[in-house]
Amino acid sequence: MKVIEGIGVNGEMELNKKKKNIIGITQSGLILVLVVLIVFMMVQINRLQGTARVINYAGLVRGATQREVKLEITGNQNEELVQYLDDILSGLRYQDGHYDLIKLHDKEYQDKLQVQSDYWEKLKVEIEAVRSRGYENTDIVNMSETYFKMADETVSAAENYSEKIARKIRTIEILSALDMLCLVILVIMQTLMAMKMAVQNKLLEQRAYTDSHTGLPNKSACEKILNNKEIIDEPTACIMFDLNNLKTVNDTMGHSAGDQLIMNFARLLRSVIPEEDFVGRYGGDEFMAVIYHTSKAEVEDILKYLRREKDRLNGNENPMSIDYACGWALSEDYKECTMQILLDKADSYMYDNKQLCKQHTL
Repeated sequence: MKVIEGIGVNGEMELNKKKKNIIGITQSGLILVLVVLIVFMMVQINRLQGTARVINYAGLVRGATQREVKLEITGNQNEELVQYLDDILSGLRYQDGHYDLIKLHDKEYQDKLQVQSDYWEKLKVEIEAVRSRGYENTDIVNMSETYFKMADETVSAAENYSEKIARKIRTIEILSALDMLCLVILVIMQTLMAMKMAVQNKLLEQRAYTDSHTGLPNKSACEKILNNKEIIDEPTACIMFDLNNLKTVNDTMGHSAGDQLIMNFARLLRSVIPEEDFVGRYGGDEFMAVIYHTSKAEVEDILKYLRREKDRLNGNENPMSIDYACGWALSEDYKECTMQILLDKADSYMYDNKQLCKQHTL
């Protein structure tokens, strides 16, 4: 069951990694789409810039032409106004002149503007005829009305072009907002997955350093502490324990009884030794404890309390009585002491104590 559970966690982590990769690829795609949309929007905005000025001047042409015709009819020639209209039309068609006008890249508008410009040349010929023969002998009035309609259509085409660009920009804005919303959702999903993976990694790490039988830190966890090569600064004690009667229980009562004895002893150690201190299963029947910020008197008190609790449990007619040997060492008693040195000293004292227990048994 433990193996199946471990495989399940690993399988889920692999699935999460695949999901993470898919999300990463999708996120990159969305970012690329967003960049394209932004570039496209900038192009459309660039096209839109100056469009209002074009619409304004196209409208000025419409009104100024009517004024020019009225002036000519009344005998007030105005060549400057004619030149002004020529300059505006040239600026609208070719993006030149003195009015900072842009050329709109729209076929309908350009077609209307071309027709208007061609008719303006005819209208100028008619204006010359008015000057030489009088307006009564020309078709200037009807032609000016026709030209007004043409100019009006050109203005409408420019306005339609401006509205089309505005619609494109609004569409791009909506698509960009949806794109960014998707990115936010993906970021949230990535964050949640990262949190989930962190929890799973923590669980796996706990399992890697936890003894499945007792729930205590296992030998790997013990060795992780022992691998610290730093000199111990604060007063620290290391205690080694060894169950004396585990083999006897296994031989007479079975391994399940021996497992229960190990569990009982683990619970006893964990209940007696302060919660902030370390208790781990170092081997089959060996346990170690590390007491931090301690003193000789405190360690002796802990061991006395442990013996009392052991005797209490054994006094309840427990068929699997707990018996152990122990040895301990205090860092203050050794110069430049590391955790490994402290453990070796405690282990040596525990061995001496175990031999003494065997002599008493004999």
